Amino acid sequence: MSRAVVLVLDSFGLGSTPDADRFGDVGANTMLSLLRHREAIGKPLLTPNLDRLGLRHAAAAADSRVPAAPDSPVDGAWGYAAELSSGKDTPSGHWELAGVPVFFDWGYFREPTESFPAELLDALIERAELPGVLGNCHASGTTIIAELGDEHVATGKPIVYTSADSVFQIACHETAFGLERLYRVCDIARELVDAYNVGRVIARPFVGDSASNYTRTANRRDLTVPPPAETVLDKLLAADGAVISVGKISDIFAHRGISRRIKAAGNDALMAATLDALDEAGERTLVFTNLVDFDMLYGHRRDADGYANALERFDEQLGVLRSKLLPDDLLVLCADHGCDPSWPGTDHTREYIPVLAAGAGLEPGSLGARASFADIGQSLATFFDLPAMDHGEGFLAR
Repeated sequence: MSRAVVLVLDSFGLGSTPDADRFGDVGANTMLSLLRHREAIGKPLLTPNLDRLGLRHAAAAADSRVPAAPDSPVDGAWGYAAELSSGKDTPSGHWELAGVPVFFDWGYFREPTESFPAELLDALIERAELPGVLGNCHASGTTIIAELGDEHVATGKPIVYTSADSVFQIACHETAFGLERLYRVCDIARELVDAYNVGRVIARPFVGDSASNYTRTANRRDLTVPPPAETVLDKLLAADGAVISVGKISDIFAHRGISRRIKAAGNDALMAATLDALDEAGERTLVFTNLVDFDMLYGHRRDADGYANALERFDEQLGVLRSKLLPDDLLVLCADHGCDPSWPGTDHTREYIPVLAAGAGLEPGSLGARASFADIGQSLATFFDLPAMDHGEGFLAR
């Protein structure tokens, strides 16, 4: 049976890439920050299942500052990959994983305050019949709803904000403003920001009755432009295969190349959904999961302790997942960018990603330094006997 599982540990980087100077990220290393944090508190980072796949070997090979891997059995193929795409954003990283690097430049709203052009906001207010907007700045999503949530509920003005990514985010209270109304506003915003070449509009609904307990919900929706070329997901569907999206994968690919979409909130629920999807997966099925908590809850919030705890929790679940895999199944673990919790600011970091794989006849050992995330997409094309992708060097033999 030819089934594949790809798990994206969102933001789990292994060290700055040679072009990190373009992004101000020279020296960033998400995993090294976790190791150093745990060393400082006298609590070693314990990831035996990841280490069995070769994580420590990959991390030490990617950055010489990482301690050498322990002398323990490894049954996976391990390596690390640099990004070809021009940015360090979510869509670019995922599309490149699926074989389509992004060589154009996204549009960005770079000003930290008064970030959005007046004509853009005026058009949104008029078309969506809004009393105005709040925010209009670079911000952390959790911080800005705490700061402006009360005023939003009182006035009905959506909270709009951005980041170093190519993104227009809109936060509204699910009850006071209405979830479907928020989605309609985001649909209008998606049309308007096309003129600015913006990658994503994100609906950020939240609940609660005061700044002390406002909480974002699982009803987030990403409105992403489609990938600029056919991905390996498209090719698999065209060849009568199936692609099961778990988490925000479907949104990232603009719902293209997806046969079934499963939404879930939090890494635990996402892993449970992945296990269920694997139980139901038939021949020529790809289960593609994004584990968003690493990035959203810990990387962007610069919470090394939470990140380390979440990684250990995932490691436990990885053991369960591997027990369900058949010998011919393919497992790939990777990331889409870095988000070093010790780095200044709250944005992604330009880093190598891990490439850990097992099954499908792969011999344990080093996959070396990979020139592109697209090597994963090319390997999936090989695994499913699909036409070769235009980019990437696969690590599976045809």
